[in-house]
Amino acid sequence: MNPLLTQKCKPLDGGQAMSDNEIQAYLRQAEGWTLKEGAIEKTYGFRNYHETLAFVNALAWIAHAEDHHPDLLVKYNTCQVRFNTHSVGGISINDFICAAKADALLA
Repeated sequence: MNPLLTQKCKPLDGGQAMSDNEIQAYLRQAEGWTLKEGAIEKTYGFRNYHETLAFVNALAWIAHAEDHHPDLLVKYNTCQVRFNTHSVGGISINDFICAAKADALLA
């Protein structure tokens, strides 16, 4: 089991963004996630719109519980998920915690 799944997001106001080395180390553990334009990003594929929306709704529940919200691009059979942490001006551990929890929805 991914150890990030047991962690909870924490407020990071005044904190620092992860270094490039830290981001790359976590990305090696996050299958399918990439760094793009200051965020980590992954596109999930589904068979139809109903499955896509079911994923979006489950992810919305997780985001609410973690108080860490992604940018979503929802299409008929795909959902692009992007996480970054505005309060630190970059990528934080919270992004990787939520990415792991998003992946776990489809495990």
